[in-house]
Amino acid sequence: MKRFGCLAGLTLGGMIILAQTSGTGETVTTKFEHAIPNIPGKSLVSQVVDYAPGGASPSHAHAKSAFIYAYVVSGAIESQVNDGPKRVYRAGVSFFEEPGSLHRVSRNASKTEPAKLLAVFVVDTNDKALTIPVK
Repeated sequence: MKRFGCLAGLTLGGMIILAQTSGTGETVTTKFEHAIPNIPGKSLVSQVVDYAPGGASPSHAHAKSAFIYAYVVSGAIESQVNDGPKRVYRAGVSFFEEPGSLHRVSRNASKTEPAKLLAVFVVDTNDKALTIPVK
């Protein structure tokens, strides 16, 4: 996800891992990125979003091509996509976002416990900005 703020990168076994923070209590770490060999022009990208207690992502859109599968690893995540209702997803629950969706709310539902989300993108390989802040 393209974010504003700190950016740190390291190489682990030949794989580049990027961690980005936005200053709002979230850290986004790219864990995997690879072209899908039997679907020309498409790639699979996985990211982990760690939310501090009370942490949130700014409102954002994703790359126009991005289909996103999200899985709550720990804690509880409050989310609102497009004009749908706000929902709280707890550890072990998954949801998805259609291409072109607007992510109005994405935050830790707890003010006292951390939360972690795994986001898996199927995206056009040329789309490098996976997340675009909404002004």
